[in-house]
Amino acid sequence: MRLLPSLREKKRYVVFEIVSEKKFSLTDVKDTVESALKEFFGQLGLSKASPIMLKENFNLEKQRFVVKVNNKFVDELKAALTLSEKIKNTPVIIKSLITSGGLKKVKGYL
Repeated sequence: MRLLPSLREKKRYVVFEIVSEKKFSLTDVKDTVESALKEFFGQLGLSKASPIMLKENFNLEKQRFVVKVNNKFVDELKAALTLSEKIKNTPVIIKSLITSGGLKKVKGYL
């Protein structure tokens, strides 16, 4: 039995860019994102926000990635990732580029 559209969780896709002198692999970025979100949200907030980093939408050359999150937790997601300062002991800046409700528009920014 399927859920009615009005009962489903609404989602947003947020594109982030890593500004650094060094390029990072998908596993390094994923570990950093997961630890930053867990530290900021805690266990309960993490389950409510249900963030998912989309592995297939990671651009290694531009260092951009997409995170899917509940629409009520977009601002908290941006805050959590901008507060993370290091990946593998290398100073970085993680900034958000665009937020969208559809994956098609987001792919143009990767």
